[in-house]
Amino acid sequence: MNFSDELDAQDLQVKLQALRTEIWALADKHKGDTLTLLALLRTLEEAHREIRDGLFQDSLPDNRQTLYALLKDIEELGGWPYVARMKLRSLLTNFPEAAISEIQQP
Repeated sequence: MNFSDELDAQDLQVKLQALRTEIWALADKHKGDTLTLLALLRTLEEAHREIRDGLFQDSLPDNRQTLYALLKDIEELGGWPYVARMKLRSLLTNFPEAAISEIQQP
């Protein structure tokens, strides 16, 4: 990696951290507002999917050397990005037992 590439990588990290901070501030501003937070999560998931299925797939390596470099980076720097979905059972842990019983009865 040359000096210019290193500066670009540092600039990218600064921009990504600023974006993360902005997203967190937005989420924190709407703390307790379930529907707004759900909309934020849906937007993040949609952006993840669009980047993965479009720009990322279009940029995948077309030779062994660059594929090896990509796999090495994935292995060394944190694995494959994944947007996990909350399981319904986890959502129900905050419900009182009486409410769950009402839902389960026909």
